[in-house]
Amino acid sequence: MSLITVSSPHTTQGKQTAQVMRQVLYACVPALLCLSYLYGLSSIINVLWCSLLAVFFESFCLRLRHKPLLFYIKDYSAVVTGVFLGLALPAFAPWWLSAIGVFVAIVISKHLYGGLGQNPFNPAMIAYALLLISFPVEMTRWPNTTLEPSLSMANFLGQLTNIDHVSGATPLDSFKVSHQLSNNSSQWLMINLSFALGGLYLWVRKIITWHIPVAFLATLTIISTLFYLLNYSYASPFFHLLTGASMMGAFFIATDPVTAPSSNQGRIIYGIGIGLLVYVIRTWGGYPDAIAFAVLLMNICAPLIDTLYQPRTFGHVAKPVIWKNKP
Repeated sequence: MSLITVSSPHTTQGKQTAQVMRQVLYACVPALLCLSYLYGLSSIINVLWCSLLAVFFESFCLRLRHKPLLFYIKDYSAVVTGVFLGLALPAFAPWWLSAIGVFVAIVISKHLYGGLGQNPFNPAMIAYALLLISFPVEMTRWPNTTLEPSLSMANFLGQLTNIDHVSGATPLDSFKVSHQLSNNSSQWLMINLSFALGGLYLWVRKIITWHIPVAFLATLTIISTLFYLLNYSYASPFFHLLTGASMMGAFFIATDPVTAPSSNQGRIIYGIGIGLLVYVIRTWGGYPDAIAFAVLLMNICAPLIDTLYQPRTFGHVAKPVIWKNKP
């Protein structure tokens, strides 16, 4: 019988890793249903394809590292990474784009650092950022179902029309270029609300804490409100909260326990940093959305934040007990 070593902390909790990951998958269901309603079966197939690739690359790396296959596969961590990337990619992303992204997320961003619990960066966001930089055209071809909703299923099957799909600028793209709202803002409102619903489920189930999402969203709201009141040419706080990947980033990406700080105070600082970076990059940066870049930049700061705001040691008394000698 071999001894299986895993990363710290080695504490006993009521929920195992597999149970936590399953709850995360359940929380993704509203967003997947919303994407399927807007874009048809393409979103479901995209998520399934990324999940299968994630399990394949996970098994391949475990074999190379001579690790027990079933022990690590059944924790669902690879599936969660695949689902996150599948939800983040455009609905009609080509199969090879997803394959490259999953390879980078599992093989390079996860296993080259030692596997689950050892990766300093969020694997799905590393893959997304690399794809966005390397293939900007494919990564920005989001279908515009408000122009022709019936095309979502017909275009995917390729039988009812010769048009591949109707694509359009996302609200963040449109506002960044022309300071005008695109005509598909309503679909992004639905997507963000579905991710928020899943995030509330994770909070109710105590899978995540409120510190990172609240700090992130509150910071983004405050800074966008200030600039909007100073000059109406800036986007409103409602626009920043309900477009792009704001809610997915707040509840699903930034709350990754491996790459985020451990203490509650550190999580608040971490969330504030992500909110500031998201607004700065969206407003003055070269990319319309900034969740991936903001999270990765704050992943770098997480060890320093943990050093400055170290969680209390298990068994340590909050206040030292001072014994006084009686006269």
